[in-house]
Amino acid sequence: MTASPHLTLEQVVQMLLKCGLVTPDQHREILIKVPAQRAKLQKYQESAYSRRLHQAANIITPAEVISSLNIPIHGQPGRYLTEDMITQAVAQEMKIPYRKIDPLKLQLDVVTSHVARPYAIRHLIVPLEEESGTVTMAVADPSNLEILESLETARNIKIKLVLSSKTDILKIVREFYGFRASVRAAEVDRISSEELSNLEQFVKLKGQEEIEANDQHVTSAVEYLLHYAFEQRASDIHIEPKRDKSYIRLRIDGVLHYIYTIPRNLHAPVISRIKIMSRMNIADKRRPQDGRIKTNFAGKDIELRVSTVPVTFGEKVVIRIFDPEILMQDLDQLGFYPREYQTYNAFIRRPNGIILVTGPTGSGKTTTLYSTLKALSSPEVNIISVEDPIEMVIEEFNQIGVQPAAGVTFSTILPSILRQDPDIIMVGEIRDRETAEHAIQAALTGHLVLSTLHTNDAPSAMVRLLDIGIPYYLISSTVIGVMAQRLVRRICPNCRRERAASPEDFEGFPAGERPAKIYYGEGCVDCRGTGYKGRIGIFEVMEMTDNLKAVLTYNNANLSEIYKTAAADGMVSLKQVALQKMLEGLTTYEEVISVSG
Repeated sequence: MTASPHLTLEQVVQMLLKCGLVTPDQHREILIKVPAQRAKLQKYQESAYSRRLHQAANIITPAEVISSLNIPIHGQPGRYLTEDMITQAVAQEMKIPYRKIDPLKLQLDVVTSHVARPYAIRHLIVPLEEESGTVTMAVADPSNLEILESLETARNIKIKLVLSSKTDILKIVREFYGFRASVRAAEVDRISSEELSNLEQFVKLKGQEEIEANDQHVTSAVEYLLHYAFEQRASDIHIEPKRDKSYIRLRIDGVLHYIYTIPRNLHAPVISRIKIMSRMNIADKRRPQDGRIKTNFAGKDIELRVSTVPVTFGEKVVIRIFDPEILMQDLDQLGFYPREYQTYNAFIRRPNGIILVTGPTGSGKTTTLYSTLKALSSPEVNIISVEDPIEMVIEEFNQIGVQPAAGVTFSTILPSILRQDPDIIMVGEIRDRETAEHAIQAALTGHLVLSTLHTNDAPSAMVRLLDIGIPYYLISSTVIGVMAQRLVRRICPNCRRERAASPEDFEGFPAGERPAKIYYGEGCVDCRGTGYKGRIGIFEVMEMTDNLKAVLTYNNANLSEIYKTAAADGMVSLKQVALQKMLEGLTTYEEVISVSG
């Protein structure tokens, strides 16, 4: 490698012109606006606020300046030049591989072991991966090769150069180095010792110091972890103790991703810190506990539900993240088709009766119920919910949390709720006959009741109620309808492609009904190469029609007859809805199979 002058803004703009990302007029406009815009960015990055939040380097890259001008892309209405697009164009012109950095694919030790944090910030450089003595290094300025040559000499390594945006590099430096620094500092503060586990007991001698849960390094490590999970759109954080270390994993779009390993002797302090934040008993490590944390991120409140359970090597913690923008949406944004939306909307406008939402854990039932209550909420309506636990605190509702130790369960609290003059009651789950009987009594006395059941589809809810001992005539007279739902991963809109379908693409699909083309996600930086980004709901809505009531009366336990009658009355099955999503290019056949068999 040989040294070369820094890449100038004029050179970058010329590259964009050559690539067709800007027009000649935009080329001139950018060069005119650049001096003032650069000064504005310089002033901001020198501010204490910026340095505290973003730890920005003193370098302002050409891509950073140009992207801040919000230049529209010629021929693509509504799209503007981004820092990533500009960086990718520069990489293409300079024949250097471009890399959109995916934090989930990086290893903490590789990122932090080759370059010190101040050095990484000063030169906008970060290691990404290491293989056979060659380190892949991401840089924001491809012309600053002297830095790489000095690193090769000092570290006795070979460097493979890739180009990434300044924003991506600083984000990795902030998250990875910050977390590692907190973990290492906490580790140094603690004398190495073995933890007590449920199955392998080690007697510790007196005089050994332990890190406190409020130690600043442990506190910082937990905060870095939470911020990282928020930025990655995670729905759950898993912290799992093993024999020699602890694993941290994130669930994103329904799939778990391994992200960190922390030393075994730091597991207990980290768990204790989380338990303190969620108001749990940190001394009790033998029984499961539940707690909650309310925090904010990017200007919005976020609820965290925390669950601990003792496992072989200590306590396992799962933190479920509830984003209010996801948990409470407009009903028409959930993914309903017109028939299902109109039918369900008619259900919830009824003055009394029971509406059941069914599906396995993680199928979006809570989102549907909260969004429904949001649609029904008004100053004229008294809404009371009983939940185990309360997923998110909503001021418009009167929420009651189940507390078995205090005698507050779904079945015991419902009679008291009826004395609170409710209009709408939401019961978290009907688990037994007693709860179901109270819900039916509430419906019979003029209240609208919403609840959930754990069944595979809507017709099975009828059989489930019959199984727990509810007479068919009470089901017929109180149940308005049942909705079963699932979540399927959505094909990434940025890299969605189509191609001619082959028989292998639809194994098990009726030969005469196979579509001619198939949609799939090719994999891009937006979806981390998975081809999927986000999830969408599929819904099976069954109305309690006169025909269905007749089937319950004369053949009250025959699931096949219930299903046939519901289908004849217009119910569209989960599989049919999922297949329609696939034909529209919203999801894939693999996702259809995963949720409907």
